[in-house]
Parts: sequence; C-alpha cells; structure tokens
Amino acid sequence: MITNYLKTAWRSLMKNKTFSLINIFGLSIGLACCLLISLYLAYELGYDKYHPDADRIYQVGTVFVREGKESSRPNTPGNMGKYMQQEFPEIEETVKLLGLFGEDKTLLRYQGNNASPVSFYENKGYLADPGFFRFFQYHFTEGDPNSALNLPNTVVLSDQTAAKLFGGQPALNKVIHVSSSTNGESDVTVTGVFRSDTRPTHINGQFFLAYRGGEMERYVNRQPGLAYNNMFFTYLKLKKGTDAAQLQSKFPAFLNKYAGDDLKAAGFSKKQFLVALPDIHLRSGMEENVTASGSITYLYILGSVALFSLLIACINFMNLSTARSARRAAEVGIRKVLGANRSSLVKQFLGESLMMSLIALLIAFALALLCLPAFAAACGKPLVFSFSQHGWILAAFVVLALLTGLVAGLYPAFYLSSFKPIRILKSKFSGSLATVSVRKALVVFQFVISSILIISSVVIAKQMRFLRSQDLGFQKEQQLVLPLRSQTAKQAYTPLKTALAQLSSVSAIGASMYYPGIFNPSDTRLYRPGQTIDNSVSLKVNAVDENFIQTLDIKPVAGRLFSKDFPGDTARAIIINEEAVKKLGFASSQDAVGKQVYFGKGGADNSADIVGVVKDFHYEDLHLAIMPFSFTLSNSHNYNYLVVHGNKQDLRTLLSQVENAWHTLIPNEPLEYQFMDEQFQKNYEAQDKLAWMVGFFTVIAILISCLGLFGLATFSAEQRTKEIGIRKVLGASVSNIILLISKDFIQPVLIAIVIASPAAWWIMHTWLQDFAYRTGIGWTVFLLSGLLACLVAFITISSQSLRAAVSNPVNSLRTE
Repeated sequence: MITNYLKTAWRSLMKNKTFSLINIFGLSIGLACCLLISLYLAYELGYDKYHPDADRIYQVGTVFVREGKESSRPNTPGNMGKYMQQEFPEIEETVKLLGLFGEDKTLLRYQGNNASPVSFYENKGYLADPGFFRFFQYHFTEGDPNSALNLPNTVVLSDQTAAKLFGGQPALNKVIHVSSSTNGESDVTVTGVFRSDTRPTHINGQFFLAYRGGEMERYVNRQPGLAYNNMFFTYLKLKKGTDAAQLQSKFPAFLNKYAGDDLKAAGFSKKQFLVALPDIHLRSGMEENVTASGSITYLYILGSVALFSLLIACINFMNLSTARSARRAAEVGIRKVLGANRSSLVKQFLGESLMMSLIALLIAFALALLCLPAFAAACGKPLVFSFSQHGWILAAFVVLALLTGLVAGLYPAFYLSSFKPIRILKSKFSGSLATVSVRKALVVFQFVISSILIISSVVIAKQMRFLRSQDLGFQKEQQLVLPLRSQTAKQAYTPLKTALAQLSSVSAIGASMYYPGIFNPSDTRLYRPGQTIDNSVSLKVNAVDENFIQTLDIKPVAGRLFSKDFPGDTARAIIINEEAVKKLGFASSQDAVGKQVYFGKGGADNSADIVGVVKDFHYEDLHLAIMPFSFTLSNSHNYNYLVVHGNKQDLRTLLSQVENAWHTLIPNEPLEYQFMDEQFQKNYEAQDKLAWMVGFFTVIAILISCLGLFGLATFSAEQRTKEIGIRKVLGASVSNIILLISKDFIQPVLIAIVIASPAAWWIMHTWLQDFAYRTGIGWTVFLLSGLLACLVAFITISSQSLRAAVSNPVNSLRTE
C-alpha cells in the first residue's frame, strides 16, 4: 500500500512538472535561507557559553555619572579586582585584561640563529593577569595554561601568530621583541601556544602579554586608586551558590570606602555592576567591550527576515497545493467510483505533500552547505555546520518541513476527498469563493512581508549612503597613515617627515598620537576660572605636531593653529572645537580665544591657554554626536602615526616613494600603511553587513513571492481559458486580456503595500535611533518601494497573461 502511494505521488509530481518545480524550488530556497540565518543566530547567541564555569564568571561594568548624565562602560581601574577580592569573600578569583589601546596594531619581531629576521604587525593583542587562562578555556598546543603568564615579560601566542614568527618550529621558550605604544618595548619569552578556535568569544586575541613587567604595570602602580585609569576589563569568578545580584548590592558601600574621596575630588561619580559572561556580547547594554558588542536588535531583524522568507515559501507551497488540487477533482471522482475510501485519499494527498516538502528539505540542506562559505565570508563570522553543535537545528528543520507538508496537504486531502463522485464526473465542480479568497489573502500577506523588506532595504541603503557622503569636518580622502610603533620609527619621525615633505606627490604631512576613526583613550576635564572641578567638562585630547590639523584640513574659526612660529605652544597652549566652547560656557569662539582654563586642582601649574578654535568635526563615527575635543602640541615627538596627504593623481607614485623613504630610514621594520577613509569606514562594518544581508534576503524573498505569483497566474490562466476564448471572439484585444488577468494579482499587491508601509516605517524609525546623525524616511521611499513591488509583480504575471491573451480561441472553445 505504501509503495503504491509513493508511486502515485511520484507520477503526480512528474505529471505536473511546472507546479512541482515551483513548489519544491520555492520551499527549498526559503528553508535554505532560514537555515543559513539560523546558523548565524546560533553563533551570535553562543558567545562564551563553552567556557568552564561560565555561569560563575562575571565582568565588572561601570556607570559613569557626569553632569547628571549616565554612561555605561565595561572599564574599571586596574586594582578593582584585587580590592574586591579583599572585601568580598564571595569572590573566588579575579583577573584583569587590557587591550593595547594606544595602537591599532603591534609590531612583533623575531631574530633566529643564523636566520633572517621576521617582523610584522599583529592586531588583537592584550595584557593579561596570570590567572587569565584559568578563567577562559584555550586549547594549548605548547606550554601549560595554568602557569603560562606567571612570570613577567612572557607571552602566549595563537598558533597562527606562532606560525608567522617561527614557521613550523616549536615556539616554546623562544624570545621575541614586542614594540607597543601602550606597554613599551620589551623582549618577551613565549610560554604557550594555543589553537585558534572557531567558537565565538568576546576575547578574540592573537597574543596575550603578561601584565607584569611592562610599562602599564608601572603606570598603574603610580596611581593605585579606584577613581582613575578606567581602562581595564575586570572579571570575577564567584564561589558556587553566590547570588550575583546580592553581591552587586554591596558595591555602593565598597566604592564609597575605596574611592569616595577621590571621586569627589575628580568631579564625577560612578557605580559598579555585574554582567554575566554569556551576556557580555549581546545583553550588556554597552556598545564597546573587549571587542565590539553585538546587537540584539540586528538579530531580531535578521531573525524576522529568516522567518518572513520561510513564511513566504510556506505560503507559496500551501497556495499552489490548494490551487493545483482543483485540477485533480476528476481523479478523485474516478478513484471513488473504483472503490477508494476517504481515508486512503487523505493518506495519498498528505503523502504527496510530505514527499515534496522532504525533497525541498534535502535540496535546501545541500544549497545551505554549498553557500555557507560565501555567506560566512560576507557576514565576517567563521560559520561552520557541525552535527554535534547544530544537530538540533537540523532536527528542527526536519520537523518544520514535515509540518509545512502536513499543513499544505490537509486542505486538499480533506476537501477533495469529501467530493461526491457523480457531481465531479458531471463537471459541476468549481473552486469555492472561500478558497479563492484565502489564496488572495495569502498573496496579500506574502507581499506585505516582501514590501516591508523592500522598504527596509531602501532605508538601510539610504542611511549607509548618507554615512559615506556626510561631511565629517575633515579631509579623510588621500590620507595615508603610517604607524610609528617602535622607538626606532618614532625617532625617525623628523627625518622621515622631512624626506616625505620634499616629494611633489605630497600635499601636506603631520603626526599625532591618534587619528579620526580609531579609539582615542586620552581625555581631560577642563573648567573656567571661578569654577571648580565639579563644573568641569570632559574633552578628548590628541597630542599633535604643528602640521597635523592643517593636514586633515580641519577649519579654524577663531584664533590660530599650531605652527613653528610659536614653539612655546608646547607648554600650555590648547586648541578646542566649537562644541567645547559651548560646553565650557564661553559666549562665542572669539570670546574663548586667549582665555585660560584649568584642569585637576587648578592654579597656574594646572592651566592651559586657548589659542584657537576649530570647527566641529566627527572624530568618531556618526553613531555618536560630536563631543568636546582638544589638541595639544607635543614636545616629545613621541607620535604613534604619521599622516601623509597625497595628490589624488599621484597616489601610486606616492606609495612607491613612501616605501623607498621608509626602508631607507627604517630598514628593519615593515611598512604597513592604511588609508584613513578606509579605516574610518570600518566603524560601519556591522551596518554594512546588515545592509548586505537584509538586501540579499529581500531579493530571495521577492524571488520566492514571484515564484508563487507565477504559479498562481499560470493556474488562473488555465482556469479561465474558455472565458478568455469567448472574450476574444467577442472582440477583446490582447491588452484587454492582459489587464483582466493582471488586475486580479496587482490589487492584492497594492493592498499589501498600504498595510506594509506603516509597519516598515516604525521598524526603520526604531533602527535609525541608533545613529546620532541619520537620514529621513520620506514619502518617496514608500512610493519607489511600492512601484518596485508592483513592477516586479506585473513582470512576473505578464508572461502568463500574454500567453493566454495571444492563444487561439478555437483551441479553447472547440469542446463547447
């Protein structure tokens, strides 16, 4: 019996190849898209859950309260963990971590015996306490994780970094030289190598230096309090059975005890809180952490896209199944006459539907595996499919496919099996009005989803164009950034600048500690005479040379800029932006010039003179509002970066000349430059990836919707063959016939656009709130999106409409 059902089901599929292909292909694409996004969501939701004792590890966060405003950060002073462990017996162990914040890359060098030196820049470097590898699980291939960082001036490398330094040779106990703008220059001994892991973690380090023995340890020891130096990441491992919320409730008294007086003198306050390790990436409420935090909003968006794609595919499957069922009424009548009972017919139709859904699932799984490497590369995640990790996802999709097939098969199974044979065989069967209405409602629902996705894609693309085209207040194009990481490179600043300034391909050249687009940890608090530090304003500070501001073409609005004509500016001169003028309470930019401002305890020894004001510019990306900013003139020439502004037409020549000058003056170090505009654009990587994924899956959703629309248009044209023939005999033109068939499908699309527009507006309006500077959602967005949806729908059904319109009416009416 089962064999007979399978044979009949297969014959039915082969007999109706077009409908079967549309049904299976549409469902398989929807399932494949949903499967890919599910793997991405599983990756994002799985951060740090694999670490032993993950349920007992917490990160200490800080709420900084300044001028009545609160901001949450994951940073703490270096001694926070030590003091907490002394104070609270509930804490089993603490560990701190520090990113090499003073640089975007670190120079590593190795000189082997009788071998050429190896040197390259490596990012993702950290300073860590001895207990770091007892907190977090890393699989060591060399060394002991429990003791790897116990000694000062030691380092643990990833296998990838070790391979670049030592090739295939063992790394243990070899000595490398590290040049860091954060931790100084030092020779360190390799005490461990760990295997790179594809599992998600918020600490994706390539190397970990021992905190002990470096410049940062000496710096923190000079300021051991808990008010300043909020640049460390502190982790606590609580004893089993400890209530984290109860422990957190004791933090205000602890902070008052250890930092109350210092915070009062500093003019701000703060509060400490705990974030569970698995919640750090998505649910900490902080955008920045050891690595950039994920966005739960983006996951909701992508999850909705996956669900919508799958819903559209399932609706297509059910719609076409019910539409096709009407063509099988005669078959049902003959089967009943030959003795088939209702239960056997129900099993037959359900079996066919389940067979199609399972075939679609197999194709979807193959498509997903085929596309996974490209999808992983596009979203920037090391996504892999593993039965051990993702078996539950596969099981869920099997259940989903079976459920889809079951639901799609229920209607034709029970509806068609209830027909009276004599009524069917007398050709008195016709689809009910309710059936047609349900199909139209499902088409409306499909295009509501598609229209929301189209509008969302247009708004996201518009916002990304806005971000790229927005005037940032400085010149970011043709700016070549050279890292000065080692002491040798820093000391070569003057001759290198002199050599490059003489090139005809160079328009300007300057140096600084930091440049727009990268993290700047340096800040200060300033206040006017007659005020106290309680009235102070927080400003970012960048130490620059006399040409840096001009090189970036940051416009002055009052006073003057730094120049060689005023060498005394290195003592106390400061240049601020317009936002700082407002925050400090000056009447105007001109009013601020020549005024004195204080920092710290104030007085002549803690003062600066404002010599100029520049226009506001975006040091950070457009997620954030422009903040008070200041420039000081460095007297040490200990810069981290040299910025070269080149002529647009001579960029290739410029690169060649820069390389020659670099290797002449700094022969033993590699040159790894970057362009400032490309570096700045990296701040929008998450949004770019979201735009790509939403756009891609929007196209897929539209494709699936069009497949369903094409199938229904084909069915409608077949059902109305005689009507079209009669209309043509009575004089209807081809355009009349096309309009007749098309309007039945364009109408639901128009209704869908009207329903989708307010929903899409609300979704995108909410998303845009993440940006301090954003584009608007004008009526043109909805008009263009609506026209696009209608055009796609019309093109989809026009082929079938045209085919029906040009058919010979004799062929359709010869049986009448």
